[in-house]
Amino acid sequence: MSVDLVIDKSKTALVVIDLQKGITTQPSRPYTAQEVIANAAELVNAFRKNNMPVFLVHVQMTNETMLNVISDQTFSRPQPASSDWTEFVPELTPTPSDVVITKRQWGAFYGTELDLQLRRRKIDTIVLCGISTDFGVESTARFAYEYGYQQIFAEDAMASRSDEQHNAAINFIFKRIGRVRKTDEILEVINGFSNSSWTYLKTKSFSNYHECR
Repeated sequence: MSVDLVIDKSKTALVVIDLQKGITTQPSRPYTAQEVIANAAELVNAFRKNNMPVFLVHVQMTNETMLNVISDQTFSRPQPASSDWTEFVPELTPTPSDVVITKRQWGAFYGTELDLQLRRRKIDTIVLCGISTDFGVESTARFAYEYGYQQIFAEDAMASRSDEQHNAAINFIFKRIGRVRKTDEILEVINGFSNSSWTYLKTKSFSNYHECR
């Protein structure tokens, strides 16, 4: 049974994982990268509008910084990586109020100052989204849980390599350590709209867009 979604704007931050050019060009499920980006951008805009912290996380890896583990499977990565591989997608270009976190591993906490910057802002709750659900997002979520943060997961603002991988993280991990919601549900609470009002506004905006084309 889902609990009511209540968000204290003064203590909640958005953490966006790895929505960068080198990662979002890869196929993703159950949502396309463009769907994930669009939903994440809506969250980013809402947080900025409400003066709530936005943390944009990207990964920078080189042969020197990558873990050289002995494993049964390895990741395939284009060699050499394009010059803009680590750049955020245009829809999420950082603004002066955003906090940019550069990581070297899957998770956004290990080896970074994410925890420090969240605590300095007296944040106790994070909204998580990004790619991929079961790697960067899940690793960050597990650390956040152990550090004592409350968590809200924007389910349709994240994706993985397959439906199975995405759903496993959502159903077996995230629902045990936080609250899983759709982007619209989170926006409704942040913007203070009822569900019917928010649906009307989105529909009206969509109609106006097409009338102007």
